[in-house]
Amino acid sequence: MRRPLINEPGDLVREALEGLELSYPHLVRVVPEHGYVTRRIPARDKVGLVSGGGAGHEPLHAGFVGTGMLDVAVSGAVFASPTALQVLEATTAADSGRGVVQIVKNYTGDVLNFRIAGEIAGDTEVATEVVLVDDDLATDGREDGPGRRGTAAVVLVEKIAGAAAERGASLPEVAALGRRVANSTRTMSIALQAGTYPGADQPQFTLDDDEVEFGVGIHGERGIARIPLPPAGRLVDELTRSLLGPLRDATGLVRGDDAVLVVNGLGGTSPLELQVLARAAHHQLADAGVTVARSLVGSYVTSLDMHGFSLTLMPADGDLLMLWDAPVRTPALTW
Repeated sequence: MRRPLINEPGDLVREALEGLELSYPHLVRVVPEHGYVTRRIPARDKVGLVSGGGAGHEPLHAGFVGTGMLDVAVSGAVFASPTALQVLEATTAADSGRGVVQIVKNYTGDVLNFRIAGEIAGDTEVATEVVLVDDDLATDGREDGPGRRGTAAVVLVEKIAGAAAERGASLPEVAALGRRVANSTRTMSIALQAGTYPGADQPQFTLDDDEVEFGVGIHGERGIARIPLPPAGRLVDELTRSLLGPLRDATGLVRGDDAVLVVNGLGGTSPLELQVLARAAHHQLADAGVTVARSLVGSYVTSLDMHGFSLTLMPADGDLLMLWDAPVRTPALTW
């Protein structure tokens, strides 16, 4: 069993946010009474961007606060939504007079609390727009839940919408761009080992050494199938094929199109493994006629210490690539 490097479980999120501020004091500031992270120097005269959710997915979301991405990120407890009051305070902090785009992953608690906060913020004359991120193909078409879950596409939404806001786009323009990215991006994930909740003595689910959980969620949700563990290349091929069909149906993706690829570690996957997986994804997408115009490889949307990865694919034209390439300076993403 993995032993966590923590003090008291109840202090984990507060101490982690304090550690982020101490590590990047030139970039971020923590407001501990409301559990949110804001830019050290708040932006002026631009559309604000706020996002958030439960802890346990670091560096999401607090690691993406800074120039070119978020203005404020708000954190709940591990795998628990921040409260509506926290979201309201974070939304108000993100406003510099031109309104706020709330970027929300599609989970019931997050959606409800962001909606309540947006309604209250409207009463106090802070204009808000919501971008719902629902990219997880494993939950596509399910009738027993709120729809597709929000996963690693949220990084693409925050980066591209953040670049547009930095360039002076209006509130409706930033929101429309965020929705365009969310609507055209899909993700599929696998796990070889589940994460272990802080303070627990067992992982959230168990697998035999020769098994893979296919279609897992970032809160430790079980997948849609349990399959034998193949070599890395064949596993990537399974995920790539599962992405391409739905993307072609949803966006009209055809041979010769450009795309942005995210190879995302889920917390317990080494950079060495991720580069092997990225190699396979590049080759397989090239064989399918899709040009990987840009890629991002690393652990950006995690699930505690889950040993696994996700592939995210977004068709991209020149305008989206220009916004992806725009300068960004945050604790977790800088160029």
